[in-house]
Amino acid sequence: MVTTQTADKVLKSYYLSAVTDQLNKSVNPFLAQIKQTASDVWGRDVRKAVRVGLNGGVGAGTETGALPTASGNRYEQFVSTLKNLYGTIEISDKAIRASSSNEGAFVDLLNDEMQSLVESASYNFGRMLFGDGTGAIAKVTGAAGPIYTCEDADGLAEGMIVDMWKGTTQVIDGKKILSVDRKNKKVKIEGGPVAFTAGESANLYVHGSKNLEITGLKAIFDSDTLYGVTRSGNEWLEPYKEDDVGALTEAALQKAIDTVEERSGSKVNFIVTSPGVRRAFFNTLSQYRQIDTVELEGGFRAISFNGIPIVTDRFCQKNTMYLLNTEDFGLHQLCDWQWLEGEDGKVLKQLADKPVFRATLVKYAELMCYRPAGQARLSGITEA
Repeated sequence: MVTTQTADKVLKSYYLSAVTDQLNKSVNPFLAQIKQTASDVWGRDVRKAVRVGLNGGVGAGTETGALPTASGNRYEQFVSTLKNLYGTIEISDKAIRASSSNEGAFVDLLNDEMQSLVESASYNFGRMLFGDGTGAIAKVTGAAGPIYTCEDADGLAEGMIVDMWKGTTQVIDGKKILSVDRKNKKVKIEGGPVAFTAGESANLYVHGSKNLEITGLKAIFDSDTLYGVTRSGNEWLEPYKEDDVGALTEAALQKAIDTVEERSGSKVNFIVTSPGVRRAFFNTLSQYRQIDTVELEGGFRAISFNGIPIVTDRFCQKNTMYLLNTEDFGLHQLCDWQWLEGEDGKVLKQLADKPVFRATLVKYAELMCYRPAGQARLSGITEA
């Protein structure tokens, strides 16, 4: 007979390992290439010492002259707070009782809930990888009743629970997105409409996530301060950026790869683009050469440029290509995905005053790039 006790045991013994593997390796091709480690985690923070420049105690001299003056390595410390990543499932008491005498039906119920969790996690964690840590998912520029006009609606989806902030004022708190018109960049949100004056704007955030998301690629390329270090005056923090590229050619791509290697010694081993950029580049290459493909960890396949895989991501900014060395990245974590357990050791808990049981997965982690100057971004690329 199926009970909450047996469901609890199944979640801990079977589903945890299966879902953890999916979330770590099958959610996103970029994430699958990044090492995950518990090193350099101190309490609630990640503290990583990174080497800047070369050791100065190397040089040439005469047979009887003085040896090079000893000079130790220069280090800077990156510091960032571990981010709290959650995923929840909910099962009603009615659903449990309805399948209590049918184990197959109950397994189907759990499978559906866990698959939904993985899909939601894939969407949100993939989005965070390309964000700036603020959690902003869309900029709202106007409204007509409950329908809001955005600069870009690609990061929005029906069913998302969102907040809206005008500067430091919260004007929507935990309301559901009812529909998304990506073509016309409009989104409908439940609840009373928020008025906008001419020239006024606001930002949408996943509910409760404002300024609490992991440090994504946008922060590595654009933020004024990175991991507690001010970018101004620290050129070693500055990645290679080329704007207004236009039609992407092999020469432009190879120039970026060469420049990264010349400046930092890093070697690009992974390229991420928007789908439109990959289509344009594929069209360019296919005119005069055979397109090679490679298989990546996690079961992903990608076209390649001189052996470097090129993958697309729906959250990569339009007209943009990132050229990365994945060995310069680490996902630092206090622990891998775990169920939140109560004092009684149970993971499936009844919500207060509701006939619903909830289980929550949690991971405390932060994405860190140890060599920002070893990465590159091309933008303003003409898409196909």
